[in-house]
Amino acid sequence: MKKFTKMAYAIFVLLCCNTVLAQELTITGTVTDNRGIPLPGTNISVVNSTKGAQTDFDGFFTIEANKGDQLLFSYVGFLPQTVTVTNETKLEITMQENVEGLDQIVIIGYGTSTKKKIATSIGTIRAEDIEDIKFPSIQSLFTGQVTGVQVAQLSGRVESGFKVRVRGVSTVGASQEPLYVLDGVPLINEDESINNSPINPLIGLNPNDVESIDFLKDAAAAAIYGARGTNGVVIITTKKGTESKPKITLNTSTGLNFTTKKRDFLNAAQYIELYSEAAQNSGVSQAEIEARFDELALGRDWRNGEVDTDWQELAFQESVTTDLNVAASGGTDKAQYYMSTSYNKTGGIILGNGLDRYTLRGKTDVNITEKSKAGFNINLSKVTIDRISNDNSFISPLQSVAQSPLTPALLEDGTANVDGNSTLYQNFLGQEQTGRFVTDIWRTTANIYGDFYINDHLNYVSEAGYDSNRQSAERFSGSLTEFASVGGFGTVSTANTERYILTNYLKYNTTIGSQFDISATLGGSFEETTRASQFTTGQQFPSDDLQTLDNAVIITNGGSNKTKYNFLSYFARSRFDYANKYAMTLSIRRDGSSRFGSNSQFGWFPAASAAWTVSNESFLSNSQFLSSLKLRASWGITGNAEIGNFASQNLYGLTSYDRRIGVSPIQLGDPELKWEKTTQYDFGVDFGLFNNVVTGEIDYYNKTTNDLLFNQPVPGTSGFTSIVRNVGEMENKGIEVRLSTNIISNSDFNWNLTGLFTRNVNTLTNLPSGDIIDGVNILREGESLSSFYLYEYAGVDSDNGDALYYINSVNADGSLNRDTTNDVSQANRIVVGNPFPEFQVSLNSSMKFNNFDFAFILQGEYGASIFDQAGKFTSGNAQFFDNQTVDQLNRWQNPGDITDVPQARLNEENGQADSTRYLQNADFIRLRNVTLGYTIDPTFSSKFYLDKVRFYFSGLNLLTLTDYDGYDPQSTADFNGNSGVRSGVSFYSAPPAKSYTFGVNVEF
Repeated sequence: MKKFTKMAYAIFVLLCCNTVLAQELTITGTVTDNRGIPLPGTNISVVNSTKGAQTDFDGFFTIEANKGDQLLFSYVGFLPQTVTVTNETKLEITMQENVEGLDQIVIIGYGTSTKKKIATSIGTIRAEDIEDIKFPSIQSLFTGQVTGVQVAQLSGRVESGFKVRVRGVSTVGASQEPLYVLDGVPLINEDESINNSPINPLIGLNPNDVESIDFLKDAAAAAIYGARGTNGVVIITTKKGTESKPKITLNTSTGLNFTTKKRDFLNAAQYIELYSEAAQNSGVSQAEIEARFDELALGRDWRNGEVDTDWQELAFQESVTTDLNVAASGGTDKAQYYMSTSYNKTGGIILGNGLDRYTLRGKTDVNITEKSKAGFNINLSKVTIDRISNDNSFISPLQSVAQSPLTPALLEDGTANVDGNSTLYQNFLGQEQTGRFVTDIWRTTANIYGDFYINDHLNYVSEAGYDSNRQSAERFSGSLTEFASVGGFGTVSTANTERYILTNYLKYNTTIGSQFDISATLGGSFEETTRASQFTTGQQFPSDDLQTLDNAVIITNGGSNKTKYNFLSYFARSRFDYANKYAMTLSIRRDGSSRFGSNSQFGWFPAASAAWTVSNESFLSNSQFLSSLKLRASWGITGNAEIGNFASQNLYGLTSYDRRIGVSPIQLGDPELKWEKTTQYDFGVDFGLFNNVVTGEIDYYNKTTNDLLFNQPVPGTSGFTSIVRNVGEMENKGIEVRLSTNIISNSDFNWNLTGLFTRNVNTLTNLPSGDIIDGVNILREGESLSSFYLYEYAGVDSDNGDALYYINSVNADGSLNRDTTNDVSQANRIVVGNPFPEFQVSLNSSMKFNNFDFAFILQGEYGASIFDQAGKFTSGNAQFFDNQTVDQLNRWQNPGDITDVPQARLNEENGQADSTRYLQNADFIRLRNVTLGYTIDPTFSSKFYLDKVRFYFSGLNLLTLTDYDGYDPQSTADFNGNSGVRSGVSFYSAPPAKSYTFGVNVEF
């Protein structure tokens, strides 16, 4: 019986083997593209096996496989294709080109299109391109992703505002920020901060909710938003549900935050040495300087090193960021939904700074009929920010680096040292211990739409949008602050801005014959924005623990304000396409704004664009080198109305005289104030090489802004200093290049590389009012906006240690007098650099190898300058008692010394003028982001009902290469705001945070 069993088993195994062998087939065939051209080098592999082959020069292949096996065909630049083996042993495989962005949907304003159909310059960021990369904010998504877009964070505060510039700066006095449109709603983008330190107006948006971001860069793309398209339009589209089973996504991460850079300041011994010498050089006796050291040290033994305070270490801190995001999506053929909620707690790198953000989003789309649909979208967020004073405040933590290292930060009992003789400035730790500064921001954005089918060619769309930005700030300064003398001081302020948008338009599409496509859009919109604000102040609080205003003995001030403005707009757009070769788009918008003079409230904003898809011509149909080629040209006019609500009006305010109340003029108005308009030309080419293995875009643009809106100075005899007028002209011109390549693409390894290059040159081409100077910046015809206007530093006189300046008077032949002087009043200021980069570059790489993914972003800027206003105090030759940077140890001391640091002189100016001594190049290359992830094999995770489990590490701002010796080449003074003449000035401005984040993504 046992023998029979063994024999039967052997026969069974043999039969199985014969069966398997019998099923193994020799598969042959060819692989071509959709034009019939062979694709040599195509990879063919048997899925879930080690078997593989490649096509030869004629596209021919041979491979062994079993019936039922799956053959995977992959070739760089083409979509992978899978074929199941049957009894057929000869295959003819046609690969489809992977056109990526060419067929991707782009948002063009009141509609959509595909990349290959548009004739304008639009940059796009897709969720799938960035889903594996961790970004802390919406604007940080932009950095290094799109040509022609510069993103700079003002400082390292967690709530810090951003500068986003699309194709340079096109205005002076009006807003320089682009228009943000979230799911069809133009967003409120005004700062409501009570301490002149801008808060990021998009801080309440959750980056995980973003589906796509489209940048309308040229006028033909942005003109459909006419009134506010001068600075570009950024269209943010959030994720939505799809017709699928319910899907839950969980993203959670924890990060560690550090400062990207710390500067080197003098320690106590170096400080004593420098200031003892400075006192001697200025005739101050040793007894006097030692007495001052005694005051600074608050009686501690500075001679024996009893005190050596590192104020920078006290100002900076290491912190933790926690992020949790949960989303659910799905739907049927009748309705689709997307819901998400998130919590983010970000610790700042500056003591006393941090935020908590809560968001809740819901989005529903319903198919009313087979061809009509409606939807609703709402986003709720609350952000609570622990704030600190702005850069220009003595109580700002980073300004404490100017405190003497001889000064103890704390008394023996642990309270802040606020002795007025010991501290040079108010000790910020006093505010930390007995103060509170909290801002709460509630943001609601919502829109509801209906897309109604009328006939096969015509649809009617109606949208209603709403945006509410409510900000409440409470600030209390107690017994250890600068307000101790009044018993403490408290402020409460609220500002509530609401925007309502009604939009209705018709969409028409038709085809004439088989070659001619026509589409058109016609509609109008009405927008109203209201703002209400209140503030109250009080003083004399009985205790530092009682910080609300109902505990103030005296209410010292208060007030409220209400205002509103509106836009009324009509727009039309038509698009013509013939044979997928020739396309033309025409658009026009008429905008009316209540902000302008009664005779100039409306403006026309036309645009036109055309494209020729050369690669669809017969003479290129068989090209193996040039797989796609499109030539584009566009022209258009856009406007700017972001100047405040009453700039065209004569305004009056309350005044008092001899205890009598009256009214007096407070603003000169210009009833002829009109739209600032920008005319832009764009010429571009889109191309793909080697079956789109390499793709690229090249654009040249020229933007001219006429009737610039800004405050023009007027004679003081008028009783005013300035008036808002349309004066002057500005030009931006540049070139943008984007190159992308899919270096490797197969089932195991995929590697994409993208390089971006932007050059922009800004020039004030007409300024009839003459030079306008504001601090170290100047508006001058023929120069860049906000150019630096400074004395030119000439180094140090090696004989006596005097600081020298070039005289720079104009000689008879027009040249500059390059003689030097030690008297700055004998020198002349000249234009030396500007705060805007001439070149921007970035390199983005993403790799996927089996279950691993790796990505990085390198970003660089060249040609900009930055002025260190604080350097006049902290690198100022010991003129004041501020602590100094270590470079002051290289000062001139003896005749014959060769150095750029003048002799140290206490209480005497020797090189501290606004000169190029404190102007530096802001060039840098930054490793912006690095991400390494690992996804668990789905065959394993699916056993636990999980579709995807990915662990990742992400690093932000890991390395910055720059010659700038300040904190950061992009960090500028937050109190300068985002517009106007002043720009590019640093003043104790904090660097961005360096973050290391560990997280997990789960889908089920």
